[in-house]
Amino acid sequence: MQEFLEYVIKNLVAVPEDVVITPVERGGITVYELRVNPADAARVIGRKGSTINAIRALLVAGSAKQGKRSVLELIEEVDGSEYKNDDTTGSEV
Repeated sequence: MQEFLEYVIKNLVAVPEDVVITPVERGGITVYELRVNPADAARVIGRKGSTINAIRALLVAGSAKQGKRSVLELIEEVDGSEYKNDDTTGSEV
């Protein structure tokens, strides 16, 4: 699933070399932590979160087909602090 995410997101952003996807296991769920260039965060999120929600839906469907559970979190850096954007509202990590 990581290769799928890398393919989709790197083809979506303006600075693909800044895309970093880190898989983290939490309680039987694979959490993919996504970091992108700050200028590309809006592209990944999309209007009203439509783009990131579509990517998440594809990730959930693909993972379920493999018998796994996965989620995608966008980690944004704001003023030197990291924020986890897991519902397009932005919550502090």
